[in-house]
Amino acid sequence: MAWDTEGTKQRLLDAAVHEFAERGPDGARVAAIAARACVNKERIYQYFGDKQGLFEAVLTDQLAQLAASSPLDPEKAGDLAEYAGRVFDYHRTHPQFLRLLHWEGLQTTGGELPAESARASHYADKVAALAEAQRAGRLTADVAPGYLMYAVAALAAWWFAVPQVVRMLLVEDIDNPDAMRAGLIGLVRRLEIRE
Repeated sequence: MAWDTEGTKQRLLDAAVHEFAERGPDGARVAAIAARACVNKERIYQYFGDKQGLFEAVLTDQLAQLAASSPLDPEKAGDLAEYAGRVFDYHRTHPQFLRLLHWEGLQTTGGELPAESARASHYADKVAALAEAQRAGRLTADVAPGYLMYAVAALAAWWFAVPQVVRMLLVEDIDNPDAMRAGLIGLVRRLEIRE
């Protein structure tokens, strides 16, 4: 029987997402990841080099999934609120993603990030899409496109990054994510306003 290398790698990535999100890269255990994936832990070393290599692969994979689920090209940039809603939806169904980013931020000391140049290029494409929508008059030009992109990303994610604050501020909507999503879209619509 042939060995399913790609399937094994994916099972390890899927298991590692949860282990790293729960415990961070330092607290996660290779044996626990292997057990979750039903794979010998030696495969982690064979495919990813070490635990840090696996963490980097997990982040790269998760970032690619977010990008695929919420594309932003110049045409879609004119409806930034809808984009924010898609990002909100992604975070709602993938709560581990923000935890992974937080763990990455906690361990970063100014060095190169996993796939940093590819990630920076991806964000530059999004900023360029906003700039083009601004030039076409479909978005306000009052805010620089990089700041606008950052604001939308922060607004869409913060609900899930600090749920305890959401619980205290939005008591009436705490059990209503659809109301939160609508509130987010309303906020971003105000950022889109073209004078």
